[in-house]
Amino acid sequence: MSRHLIVAVALLPLLAACARQQPPASPPAASPAAPEPATTAQADSEAELAQASYAQVLQLQGVTFNVTSPNSTAANTVSVSTTGLANDNSPWSQDIDGIVTGAEVADLNVDGSPEVYVYVKSNGADANGSVVAYVANDRKSLSMASMPPLTDTPGAADGYQGGDEFAILEGVLGRRFPIHGEGGALTGKMRQLQYKLTAGEAGWVLKPDRTTDF
Repeated sequence: MSRHLIVAVALLPLLAACARQQPPASPPAASPAAPEPATTAQADSEAELAQASYAQVLQLQGVTFNVTSPNSTAANTVSVSTTGLANDNSPWSQDIDGIVTGAEVADLNVDGSPEVYVYVKSNGADANGSVVAYVANDRKSLSMASMPPLTDTPGAADGYQGGDEFAILEGVLGRRFPIHGEGGALTGKMRQLQYKLTAGEAGWVLKPDRTTDF
């Protein structure tokens, strides 16, 4: 046997061992999946949730108020229908400047006949607040109650730039908002007004009764 053949035969086991120790090649890394674009249906659904309609049923003293609003950002309305009134349960509807943010039922004048208070926030940058109120007269029929402009109360509108919050308190309707100083900067103080439901010459009125800064 020639010398070259002997060397080749001797190297065969060494080559086989090296082949067994060679690590397998790593598979190519998978590229990250591209995010799927939002479908038109998803976009429409998100838009609907952002401008959800308002609906709430409130009950007190045997009278039920059904408050609804499409909460459209333009030409919005609020509707109030009732059950339980003796003479007239016809629905009421009116235009509002903004969207409905809440509603409460109460008997502020303690006459045994309830009222409903609907809270509205304007669509402007200042988010001015207002109230739509309906009174059940002797539990027979419904009529509106008005709230005078903030400027009708001396000093109440000083530093006012919206941000109203409303709530039923003990025997009164409460309203509070942050007070702004010169240049529109917040002062860190709040102003609270309390309104009582009173019978006016032309109908029910939410009359300012007390103003407090704190």
